Amino acid sequence: MDKKADIDAAISEFMAIVRRLRGPGGCSWDAKQTPETLKTYVLEEAYEVIEALDSRDPAKIREELGDLLLHLVFLSDIYQEKGDFSFADVVKGISAKMIHRHPHVFGEEKAENIEELRAIWRRAKEQEGKKPEGSLGKVSAALPALTQAQRLGEAAARLGFDWPDVEGALAKVEEEWQEFRQALMNPFDPAQEEELGDVLFALVNVARFLNIDSEGALRRTVYKFVKRFHVVERTLAKAGKTPETSTLEEMDAIWEAAKAKKTDQEEPEGQR
Repeated sequence: MDKKADIDAAISEFMAIVRRLRGPGGCSWDAKQTPETLKTYVLEEAYEVIEALDSRDPAKIREELGDLLLHLVFLSDIYQEKGDFSFADVVKGISAKMIHRHPHVFGEEKAENIEELRAIWRRAKEQEGKKPEGSLGKVSAALPALTQAQRLGEAAARLGFDWPDVEGALAKVEEEWQEFRQALMNPFDPAQEEELGDVLFALVNVARFLNIDSEGALRRTVYKFVKRFHVVERTLAKAGKTPETSTLEEMDAIWEAAKAKKTDQEEPEGQR
C-alpha cells in the first residue's frame, strides 16, 4: 500500500471510530459532548503535546498528537451532525489557505528574505478579508501571558519600536525592578501587581533579544524545581521524615546538594 492510500485508510478508519462512539449504541459520554464541554480538553491536550515535545520522546509525541487529533476530529464530527462542515472541509480549507498564503512556493511570486515573506503573508490575509487589528496585528488572548508578551514585543520590534540592542532591554528591567521595589515599600500599595507585571514584560523582551522562548524557559525551570523538590522528599523519606516534619535548613541543605550534583538537569518525572 502506498503512503497516500495508507493515510487515507487510517483517517477513514479513525473517523469511523469517532462516529461509532457518538452514534447509536456507542458511548453515552461521547454522545453527550458539545463544543463547549470539549474546550477544556482541547486546551489540555494541546499543552500535553508541548510537554511531549519537551521530552523529545518520539513515542510520547506520537501519542499526544493522536490525542489532540481525536478532539479535532471529534469537534468536526459534531459540526457535521449539525450540517455545518465536515472534517474533510476542515482539511480542504487549511490546504487552500496554505496554498494561497505561499504563492512563492505554489505560484510565481518570489521572496528573497523574511521581510518579503511577511509581506506576502500579510497581503494574502488581507485578500482573504482578514483585516489587521492595528499595527501590532492579532495576538491571541488565549495564549499564555509570557507567549503573548513575546509575540507583542516581536510585532513592535518589526515596526521599529524597540531598543537597538539587549543592553536597552536590560536597562528597562533594572528600571522596572526599582519601581517594583518602591511599590513594596507600602504593603498595601495596589501598584505592586502592576509593577511586577512590568518587570515580567521587561524580562520577556530580554529573552526576545537573546532568541530565548520565555514560555519554554519558565516551563523548564518549573520542571527543574519539581525534580529538585522530589530529591528533597526522597532524601528526607530515607531519614523517616517529611517536608512537614523537617526544618527549612534541612531542606535547603538537601536542595543545595541536589543543585550541586545537577540532578535537576534530568527530565522531570512524568516526562520519560
